[in-house]
Amino acid sequence: MKSSTTETSAAAGRVSRWGNRLLSWKVWGMQWARILATVLATVLFVLAVAVEMDLGQQFLFALACVVMTLLLHRVAGRLATLVMVMLSITTSVRYMYWRITDTLGFHGVLDNIFGYALLFAEIYALSMMLLSYFQSAWPLHRKPAPLPADTTRWPSVDIFIPTYNEPLDVVRQSVLTALQMDWPADRVKVYVLDDGRRQEFREFCEKAGAGYLTRPDNKHAKAGNINAALTKTDGEFVAIFDCDHIPVRSFLQICMGWFVKDKKLAMLQTPHVFFSPDPFERNLDTFRNVPNEGELFYGVVQDGNDLWNATFFCGSCAVIRRTALAEVGGVATESVTEDALTALKMNRAGYNTAYLAVPQAAGLATENLSRHIGQRTRWARGMAQIIRVNNPLLGKGLKLGQRMCYLSAMLHFFFGLPRVIFLTTPLAYLFFHANVFQASAIMVAAYALPHIVLSNLTGSRIQGKFRHSFWNEVYESVLAWYIMKPAMMALIRPKAPQFNVTAKGGIISESYFDWTLARPYVVLLALNLLGVIAGVVSLVLDTGGVDQRFTIVLNLAWTVYNVIMTSASVAVAGEVRQLRNAPRVAVTLPAMVTLPDGRTVACDTSDFSQGGLGLVLPAGVIVPTGMHVSVSVFRNEDEAVFPALVTFSQGSRLGVSFRELTLEQEKELVQMTFGRADTWALTWGSMAPDSPLAALSQISQIGMRGFSLLLRQLRDRTLAGLRRPASVFTKQ
Repeated sequence: MKSSTTETSAAAGRVSRWGNRLLSWKVWGMQWARILATVLATVLFVLAVAVEMDLGQQFLFALACVVMTLLLHRVAGRLATLVMVMLSITTSVRYMYWRITDTLGFHGVLDNIFGYALLFAEIYALSMMLLSYFQSAWPLHRKPAPLPADTTRWPSVDIFIPTYNEPLDVVRQSVLTALQMDWPADRVKVYVLDDGRRQEFREFCEKAGAGYLTRPDNKHAKAGNINAALTKTDGEFVAIFDCDHIPVRSFLQICMGWFVKDKKLAMLQTPHVFFSPDPFERNLDTFRNVPNEGELFYGVVQDGNDLWNATFFCGSCAVIRRTALAEVGGVATESVTEDALTALKMNRAGYNTAYLAVPQAAGLATENLSRHIGQRTRWARGMAQIIRVNNPLLGKGLKLGQRMCYLSAMLHFFFGLPRVIFLTTPLAYLFFHANVFQASAIMVAAYALPHIVLSNLTGSRIQGKFRHSFWNEVYESVLAWYIMKPAMMALIRPKAPQFNVTAKGGIISESYFDWTLARPYVVLLALNLLGVIAGVVSLVLDTGGVDQRFTIVLNLAWTVYNVIMTSASVAVAGEVRQLRNAPRVAVTLPAMVTLPDGRTVACDTSDFSQGGLGLVLPAGVIVPTGMHVSVSVFRNEDEAVFPALVTFSQGSRLGVSFRELTLEQEKELVQMTFGRADTWALTWGSMAPDSPLAALSQISQIGMRGFSLLLRQLRDRTLAGLRRPASVFTKQ
């Protein structure tokens, strides 16, 4: 007898295959069929959104949509995803239609202020959700295109590595791996573009065999640096890497095929991958367990943009056709997000842009929350500038799909004010009894819950591999306060913001709590905790009817959710000590240790870094700390040998630090480690898939940790405050 699970899986498989066959029908290629389907779908959509229902009918409608979505969630395939998207859009637009036609008409000043503020935030959130579906519902999933077998037909490429104030240790790995790329030597040149004009960089480039370019001023920062280099070089294509991004040897072979195939292709972007944790990952201990903030963009959004020929240039890990770049006047200088504006200009000029989701480089993430916020603030300013100086909705040269993709990216950075509104709205009722809905609480639940549930389930379906549920709200809660004002000011005065370099490669010598940055979240957390207390007191003391009590419960639930988000935000401000200047990358490679007496020990690596290796020895083998050894690392038939000092030895675990490597040995080392073609591609998108309930549980636990951290900090500050007057009194 078949189990019910097996039968369910088989049924889901049949539905999936049926859906794929339906989508592949030739009739969809006929214009009349598409028009007929669009008209029919529009009529059904309008009816589903606008038809009036009483409370019972609305609950039945909501229940049917939720059940259908849960069933579709079990079915693989694109058709199931598209139906989920349509159900989500229908329930969300129906909610907003009801919200505008039935719940406004506020009484009193507070009702008006809080009510319309919430309506503004909801319209923004709905707009972003619709744009997000537009971008991501049908990702292109482009594959690498083959190059001609005759290597003499491969084009020439200049590799640019701009730098300003980063230390040489951060830059040298990128330069050495770029020099090792698998490409005809007579058609690739590597240039370090040093806006710091440093002698040690010049000397290093001369020894390594890289070109060294500089200029008399730093006008227009990175964009100006690249533009200046364009006048001194002549490769048909330009590959650009941030100075901390280390490319693998196959980068050009993976990327360049599309340029040979598509003569109108101006730019091809690959993902940004980070081998060190960002402040969220390090401070919350989620590195390699939860997708980070950028993975959604490179895992889902860019693939969706590619379908609409609207891939964004992201400033690094990309290749650009020189003639196309020259036609738009070089890298754009009118915005501090010069990369996105450059891609927009090339699309306007009729060129194609492409995205290849194959990680071919990796770099350092921002070290602390302060730098992270600074980087995101610059992005927000830059996107606001572009809306003013080159609005994607206006002007010639873009198709509708391209306009929508660019608009989505730019509007995204205005999330600050709506997020703060969502974090404070339920307090309006709990503190002041302000009614932000002119409707009963049960009606609000009947309309709002399906909108919330379906949008989260559909988002999890589309993004779950690269973004876990509810994490977006943690990121936005942390950044909202800081990003709100700069984005609005740049919209008003687009020429004011200046480019700021995001520093990389530092350490955090001691753990600390960043009170300055945490202050807004602490205030929001305190307000929401007071809201919970006020709500509970109201429930206990209130003598109103059932609907009033249900209204309190609804606002209490919303406030508790806000407590979880704000307390998790507080946890991010607890900076964890980071002593390693050279982050380690976990990987298992064949290796061998040669001892001073000539004996050898076959083993495996557990991780590598710029300065050393972690090794796993066979059971029973002991190599003492302080011993000088030679370590061999293998790749296929190749062996590279490096002198090293044992710096750690415990059980079968060994840590070695490389000693006095020659430049040639450094090149060999990067070939064996960072430069391996499969170093980053094998782990791309391999994290556990999203489970909304598990994600909420995880964030709740982090929130508890943040709450505990805050209490300890308050206790320590209080004790320090009490001791200080006593010591002063003693001295007197």
